[in-house]
Amino acid sequence: MSKIKITLIKSPIDKSKRQKDTLKCLGFRKMHQTVEREDNPQTQGMIRVVAHLVQVQA
Repeated sequence: MSKIKITLIKSPIDKSKRQKDTLKCLGFRKMHQTVEREDNPQTQGMIRVVAHLVQVQA
């Protein structure tokens, strides 16, 4: 499987609990942090939930 890099670019303050939990599951702890994840359907679904908060690089 290929890897994708995901960067948190907007703050999760005042966002729903679901969105905050999704960011936590992706591995984010602070702003402008970049994590590397496997590109699979589960990860794509999590990215879709918080697409307005993150930036994705192939």
